[in-house]
Formats: sequence, structure tokens, C-alpha cells
Amino acid sequence: MSILDKVSVVCFLASYAVALALEMTQFLRRSMAMRWLAVIFTGAGLVAQTAYLIVRSRQHELPPLLGSNHDWLLVSAWLAVVLYLGIQVWNRELSLGIFCLPLVLGLVVASRFVSTTPMQQMAEMRGWGMIHATFWVFGILGVLLSLLVSLMYLVQHSRLKQKQAPMSSLNLFSLERLGRMNWWLIVISVPLLTLGVLSGLWMIHLSNRSGHPVSLFSLEVLANALVWAGMAILFGWLLAGRRQTGRMVARRTILACLFMLLTLLVVMLTSTDAIHRGNAPSVGRGVS
Repeated sequence: MSILDKVSVVCFLASYAVALALEMTQFLRRSMAMRWLAVIFTGAGLVAQTAYLIVRSRQHELPPLLGSNHDWLLVSAWLAVVLYLGIQVWNRELSLGIFCLPLVLGLVVASRFVSTTPMQQMAEMRGWGMIHATFWVFGILGVLLSLLVSLMYLVQHSRLKQKQAPMSSLNLFSLERLGRMNWWLIVISVPLLTLGVLSGLWMIHLSNRSGHPVSLFSLEVLANALVWAGMAILFGWLLAGRRQTGRMVARRTILACLFMLLTLLVVMLTSTDAIHRGNAPSVGRGVS
């Protein structure tokens, strides 16, 4: 057994938890040393998480995006960590960790409760599976980032409304910049989710020719359609509305994103008859 095989979810989960705790110490006493220590622990967690995904990919002979719902959630968390570290190195003063790390921890914890079995339909249609998974995971990532930016906007708005003195421990972008970032994230995410839904429907059509057909009226398909519809409504309202305030956009974005995440998590925990559900233990060997 190699060193990589010994890496478990607990390893990088603990690293991210320590990093969040170090970020929270900024509210007690501002310290760049503690902030950089948080970045170091986050980087260590990222290395461990990368090793874990590589091992699972080798064992199942599938890319992480096609492995299982477990791997899919971890890939989403991995992308969020990479983006967080990149922005934090670029802007050392930005208080991004206290918003991003709880989301990462939530995705990692959620991955412990969903299927770890490879997805047979995705494996059989590897080309279309990669296209579908890529559009979907980047669309979801955009939604997650939109949620974080909206939370930052409301926090910053509340501080300015109450005329609070700037906190050195909580340094955020301006309201104008946060509002513009949120707008672009929604505008980019919805087309990606749309392409993900369309490619998923095409895979369902192709599955009817194979030995593992998927019903168009399965729980997962209906839930994904509902998620897409909710984000599309937000997208249309954002483009058509003329008098919406930044705070209104942030609040509606948070509600839409939370609805989407809750729906997806419930589907991952309960669905048994769709292309994202692992129901083929024969693909590769399992991970204990």
C-alpha cells in the first residue's frame, strides 16, 4: 500500500476545519501570520484531497467527475478550494476564508453520506458523460460562488447601513463590485446548467438503447429540471428587472441557491434510477 492509499476524507476535512478556526481568530486579534497559517493548512488539505481523488480514479478506472456522487461533491469542493487559494494569494487582505471554508466543509461532510459506487451509465457513455459532468459541475460551482458573494454583499450592506467602523478583521470588496460579481456569476451559471441539462437529456435518450435505460420521469431528472427552472427564473428576473436593488438580488440569489443545493442533496441521497446514481459495483473495485 502506497502513501496515497492511506489518505482518507478525515485528513483533508481536518485540515480545512483547522484553517477555518485560524481564520476565525482574526475576529479576536488581527494577524497576518495566522491568516497565512490558515492558507497553509488549506493548501495541505488540497494536496490530501487531490491524492484521495487520484486514488479513487485509479481504483475505479474513471475520472473523478464520472466516479460517483461522492467524488462529484469532492470535485466541487476541490475547485472551490483552488479558487479560494488563488484569490487569497492575489489579495492577502481579503477575508474570503470565513465565507468559503464553511462551504467546502459542508460539501466534504455531505460526500460522506452519498453513494460511493461508480455510475454505470456515465461510464458506458464516457464522452457524453464528461461533457455533461463538466457543464454541470462548473454551473454548480458558479451557483455556489454566487451564494458566497451574495452573503458578502448582505454583510457589507449591513455594516454600511449601520455606519459601523471598518473592521480590519473583515475586509470585503465594495458593494458595487460584489453586485457586479454576483450578476456575472448568475449570467454565466445558468447557460452552463442549461447545457448540462440538455446533455443529460441526450444521455437519457442514449441509455434507452443500452441495457440500463433511465426513465425521463425519474426523481433525479425531475429534480434537476426543477433546479434549472428555479435558476432560469432568477436569470430572467435579473435580466428583465430594471429597479431591483443589489440587496434584493442578493437575497433572492441566496434563496434560489439554497433551494437548489438542498434539492440536489436530497436527490443524491434518495435517487436510485438515474444516470448519476451509482448502481454498478462491477465497474472497478470499491474503496473501503
